[in-house]
Amino acid sequence: MRRRRQCETCERRFTTYERVEVMQLLVIKRSGSREPYLREKLRAGLSRACAKTMVTAEQIDDLLDSVENELAADGKREVTATNLGELALLKLRNLDQVAYVRFASVYRQFRSIEDFLAELHSLSRTPRVISSTKKDDERPTATISSTTDRNPT
Repeated sequence: MRRRRQCETCERRFTTYERVEVMQLLVIKRSGSREPYLREKLRAGLSRACAKTMVTAEQIDDLLDSVENELAADGKREVTATNLGELALLKLRNLDQVAYVRFASVYRQFRSIEDFLAELHSLSRTPRVISSTKKDDERPTATISSTTDRNPT
């Protein structure tokens, strides 16, 4: 970005050039190795989890933007793969429950049916925020939904 400025003391005009500093985020894998964060890699995992659901590509991009904004706000140069996955899971949970379980099964490395059942039980007990929009010109509203109210067993 180019800016024209003026010195408050001598009143001379000068030009400054500014650039956004792009911090390369490193992901610390479970093995301890480090690799650059790749948006496309996370997008691919989310897309696989969201296959054959009502989640749109735009919603996946919004989720990725939200994850990246949160990481940028932290200001850290490194993040563990586990933390990155949990952050994505937290946001995916409110988007689509089936996609959430699919993504969780890979990220948390479910090994048995008991792992799935424990996650499903946890999911059914936790209220989730559902975003909806009534008209194109109105802001989204959020409501709380609990799946335990639907099944009175």
